[in-house]
Amino acid sequence: MPRKLLPGRPYPLGAKLNQKGTNFALYSEHATSVEVCFFDEAGNQTECVPLKEHTAFVYHGLILGVKAGQRYGYRVDGPWDPNNGYRFNKNKLLVDPYAEAICGIVDWKQPIFSYDVASGDDLQKDDQDSAAGVPKSVVVSHQFDWAGDSKPDTSLADSVIYEVHVKGYSKRNPMVPEPLRGTYAGLAHPASIDYLKRLGVTAVELLPVHHFIDDGHLVDQGLSNYWGYNTLGYFAPMARYSSSGDVGGQVQEFKQMVKDLHAAGLEVILDVVYNHTCEGNQLGPTLSFKGACNTTYYRMVDGDCRHYMDYTGTGNTLNVHHPQVLKMLMDSLRYWVIEMHVDGFRFDLAATLARELHDVSKLSAFFDTINQDPVLADIKLIAEPWDVGEGGYQVGQFPIVWAEWNGKYRDTVRRFWKGDEGQLSDFAYRLTGSSDLYQHDGRKPYASINFITAHDGFTLDDLVSYDDKHNEANGENNKDGANDNDSWNMGAEGPTDDAAINELRERQTRNFLATLMLSQGVPMLAGGDEVARSQLGNNNAFCQDNELTWYDWNLDAPRKRLMDFTGKLIQLRLSHPNLHRRNFFQDRDVRGSMGDVAWYNTNGEQFDDSNWNAVWNKSLALFLNGMTLDTADEEGNKVEDDSFLILINAAPDGVEFKLPASPTNSKWKVVMKTDNITDPFAMAQLDAEIVVGGRSLVLLSDGK
Repeated sequence: MPRKLLPGRPYPLGAKLNQKGTNFALYSEHATSVEVCFFDEAGNQTECVPLKEHTAFVYHGLILGVKAGQRYGYRVDGPWDPNNGYRFNKNKLLVDPYAEAICGIVDWKQPIFSYDVASGDDLQKDDQDSAAGVPKSVVVSHQFDWAGDSKPDTSLADSVIYEVHVKGYSKRNPMVPEPLRGTYAGLAHPASIDYLKRLGVTAVELLPVHHFIDDGHLVDQGLSNYWGYNTLGYFAPMARYSSSGDVGGQVQEFKQMVKDLHAAGLEVILDVVYNHTCEGNQLGPTLSFKGACNTTYYRMVDGDCRHYMDYTGTGNTLNVHHPQVLKMLMDSLRYWVIEMHVDGFRFDLAATLARELHDVSKLSAFFDTINQDPVLADIKLIAEPWDVGEGGYQVGQFPIVWAEWNGKYRDTVRRFWKGDEGQLSDFAYRLTGSSDLYQHDGRKPYASINFITAHDGFTLDDLVSYDDKHNEANGENNKDGANDNDSWNMGAEGPTDDAAINELRERQTRNFLATLMLSQGVPMLAGGDEVARSQLGNNNAFCQDNELTWYDWNLDAPRKRLMDFTGKLIQLRLSHPNLHRRNFFQDRDVRGSMGDVAWYNTNGEQFDDSNWNAVWNKSLALFLNGMTLDTADEEGNKVEDDSFLILINAAPDGVEFKLPASPTNSKWKVVMKTDNITDPFAMAQLDAEIVVGGRSLVLLSDGK
């Protein structure tokens, strides 16, 4: 019996359950008809219902009796005129752009392209039915017991972010039950949470969990898209990471993961890809947006609507300056905050979202809309402030409510510890919060998300172990991935025996971790760096869903030692407000006495121009005054903290530092030394000087 159809409502878009059935609403400016098609568990199409109501470019209808778990898709008809950007094809089943769950995978052997692939002519329409090769949208119930959920609400200034892959984190963890490994439930398992708590991080930043697909060329090579920067659905959690099935179970499991992480005091930040989709260019498949309304969702080349603008290197760019696309992004962000309870977002290639016509603009509609949205006012907004288009490198240029991945921090810190000359002045800026990038527009040090490594590039262990990338397993003859000139080459001056080489690598790893955790700003630790996770030199492991990228939890003594070192560093940072200030340093206070910060040379004298301008200089000391904090306790009393002296030597040989007096005239005490491999946090009281070993860092304190 045909399902009964009522007019329904044009908003909200997508498939929304109510007491009578499900309201379906799809936006398309140029379509001539829209049908909702239903599928059974075997993937057979059982019925198609035309949406007869058409309001403000939205086709809508309330279909009675449709319940949660129902699989569906759209068939959209309209003009076939690729030269003018119209690629409607009723024979191609479409995933709902607002689908809240997606089941099944793309079958690249099916006719999922709207044009004739055999001829390669994207102007020639293909009339074969694609339903067998297209994932299905799923009607989802929003019922979930959020009782007791309380967001940790950790301030960004007090955050330590842990970038992590949902699957890779727990896939090999023997403490997690095997059916849960590699899933949302695996990340939220007590063993997983216990590790994160012991490490001391405050937030997990998840690599993309919006539902994505595997690229066709990867499938042909027996590979898959591991990172997930290939989005199909902006409202649906990736079904691959669900231990509860893909017909709505992934939604419930994701929510439970968030609830469990919150209960442990851990925030959840999502890496989101709103700059492009998985449909590629004019030769890509038709899976959703392209068939729903191509000219609405994508940016076309000026004067040539057959082809797509590509600021992302993926074939297409979302048309964010179109009101409906901007609305979709905002609806998606609000959905993940309101319905899924996430705490923030990291925006992939965010400069693309800020392009009005072609230039990146702080005044873009995207920024303005987010800035005034009350739902998004209190969440964390982090930009990857670049894309691959002209003028796309925008570090330091985002609006005041945004934090940024500080690419300059990564590059400078790597070059400094590698031993490159002329890095001292820039290194000083990065160590103290990058005031040159963020202070001029009213932002704070926590606008700088500091990182040494991330998912894209070498792991930290590989950074100190390999001179060149080794991406042969990716099937592109090692031509993919960045030519990373900042990996560390020990050169002729380095040791030659294995034990000394390993000790030096571990020391360099500690130098990077110590610098990261002692820098002002917000540290982001790439997951696994704290246990020397290696990808065997692969610096572009986006397609390696295997033991190369999955975390190895079989920790030997050096890896356990590094984990303990990292955890103590994080604990040290978070227990001392002087190490993560909320405001930029001032050289002098209003009385003209010693200010927040001072720089000293190895003679115990404050730096002058000759020190800063000496390109060969690789040693310095940073003084942090604990008596000048602008922090108050809950009663409003001024907080004071220990003062610290950070002694840094990137030269290969040891250097003697003469120590300046502490503000309390107390003796300086050693808190941490990166060259003490067996006991780096051994306390020791000093007199007037200390020798800092080659390529090492020493932290001193005047506290007890």
